[in-house]
Amino acid sequence: MDLGLEGKAAVVTGGSRGIGAAICLELARLGCDVALTYRGRVDAATEVAGRIEKMGRRALPLQADVADFAATEATVAKVLDTFGRLDILVCNAGITWDGVIWKMTEQQWDAVIATNLKGYFNYNRAAARIFKDQRSGKIVNISSINGLRGKFAQSNYAASKAGNIALTKSLARDLGKFNVNVNCVAPGMVLTEMAANLAPEFLNAAVKETVLGRIAASEDVADVVAFFCSDRSRHVTGEVIKVDGGQYI
Repeated sequence: MDLGLEGKAAVVTGGSRGIGAAICLELARLGCDVALTYRGRVDAATEVAGRIEKMGRRALPLQADVADFAATEATVAKVLDTFGRLDILVCNAGITWDGVIWKMTEQQWDAVIATNLKGYFNYNRAAARIFKDQRSGKIVNISSINGLRGKFAQSNYAASKAGNIALTKSLARDLGKFNVNVNCVAPGMVLTEMAANLAPEFLNAAVKETVLGRIAASEDVADVVAFFCSDRSRHVTGEVIKVDGGQYI
C-alpha cells in the first residue's frame, strides 16, 4: 500500500538503535529523507544512515542530546538547511534508570524526565513552529503502555511516558486548526538491544502478559508509526495506539 511518503523529510530522535532505527529504515523505504539524532553511538548511527542511503534516500545523522533546548533549535535548522523541508517528526529518544521510589535519587528522576519528557517538548515545540506556518505536518510521539498503567520500580519512566501522552493530546488541540496531526504510539515490551539484556524471567513475564504470546519486534512499532506519518491517518489526531500484543489488557 502506497502511503504517499515519497519525497517527504523526517526527523527521528534516538534513531540509531532499536525502535528508532526501525522507524528510520521504514520511513526511508517508503520514500522519506531521514535525519536521525543520536547521543553516543556514532557507529550505530552511521550504519543506519548508510542503510538509508542504499535505499536511494538522503540521511543525516546528528549527534545531539535531546534534553538540550538550544541544541534542538540548531539540529532542526540543520535538517531544514540540508533537506529544504520538514514534514515529519518522530520523538523516540528515551532512557531508563529504574528503582523503587524510596531508593530513587534526584539524579535518576531528573535524568529520565529530562530526556524522555523535556526532550519531547523540545522537538515538539521546534516542529510545531514549522508545521503551524506551513499548515501541514505529522508528529508521532513514542510513549509506552507503562505510561498508561504504571510499572513497579519505574515511577520516573512511567511518569515521563504519561507526560508524552498528555503532551500529544494537548498539542493535537493546539495544532489541529493548522492541519497538523499529532499522535502517540505506546509499545509494550519490544525485543530491542535494551530488552535483550533483561533477565529471562522478566522477558518471560512480559510474554505471559500478552494475548498473542510473543514480544514485539521493532518493525511492528515502525509500521504503526508509518501509518501515522502518512495521509492515510489524516483524520486521526490526539490518539494513542498500543502496540503490545494485548499486554495492556
